[in-house]
Amino acid sequence: MPVPMVGRADHLAELVRAWSRLGGAPLPVVVTGAAGMGKSLLVAAALDAFTPRPRLVLTGAARLHTPAPYDWLAAVLSRRTLDLPLPEDALAWLAQLPDAPRERFAPDALLRLAVRAVRTLVGAGPAVLVVEDLHALDPASLNLIGELAVASDLPALLIVTSRPPETPVVARTLARLSGVPGAIRQHLGPLSAADVASVLAEVYPSVSPAVARAVHERTGGNPYWLTELLATAGDEQSLIDEPLPVHLRLTASGPAPELTAREVEVLTCLAAGMSNKQVARSLGISIRTVTVHVSNLLRKTRSSSRTEAALWAVHNLTSR
Repeated sequence: MPVPMVGRADHLAELVRAWSRLGGAPLPVVVTGAAGMGKSLLVAAALDAFTPRPRLVLTGAARLHTPAPYDWLAAVLSRRTLDLPLPEDALAWLAQLPDAPRERFAPDALLRLAVRAVRTLVGAGPAVLVVEDLHALDPASLNLIGELAVASDLPALLIVTSRPPETPVVARTLARLSGVPGAIRQHLGPLSAADVASVLAEVYPSVSPAVARAVHERTGGNPYWLTELLATAGDEQSLIDEPLPVHLRLTASGPAPELTAREVEVLTCLAAGMSNKQVARSLGISIRTVTVHVSNLLRKTRSSSRTEAALWAVHNLTSR
């Protein structure tokens, strides 16, 4: 977005202040908002603005394959050398390694080991722990994040982003984090009409108030929609005259999921009845990459099967 923090400057300033007052205990920051409200963009801007720079940033999110315990930690460990002072078989479980032993650990024991792994990584700090899309994490990860928020002697700013909770377990986790003394709670809503006009003015300095109002109404003040519309519009008038990009077209239930251009291509292939092998050949990508895209599409469209995703595509990719 041309002016990324338009409408979010106060939120950013609060995150910077939180970092400046971080002590030896965890400080949770909970950022909620609907899809496309700029949660990840806000976190990225905050990380760039933090002074002094964090000694360590650990970032994790839900993984795309079959859910397994501690997805968040597995994503963190996937980017690091596994030399932690933990039992080898437990570390294999936490990292979700393909050759992890079949023997399962007692949940309480594995949770303690997961907390120890994070504590070891953070060390003397200061660190930032970023938890993206809490709403999509597995229950074990939710429990881990809750434990990290109250862990003693953990000098870390715990930044959590999530869509508004749709399940009791996510709601309980957000309430647990928000209830920690000193915790910060932010909610990102749509941009105002004035905010949208400010963004448009950076690209089209002479944009008329009427066009700005029309764009605000068309995007609903959703920063992601606004960014995509600006990226595809050829001129000022096309902001309101041209059809929306296919991945932004309205459905009866509201905005479509945030699909990348490649995901739209894969979804179109699924709607045509192609197998993963056929999709790979058609798009010139590997079968493994197709598998990842399909898993992501099932999650984003909330489909339980390829067939359901294909039906979703038939209805939504052809609608206006």
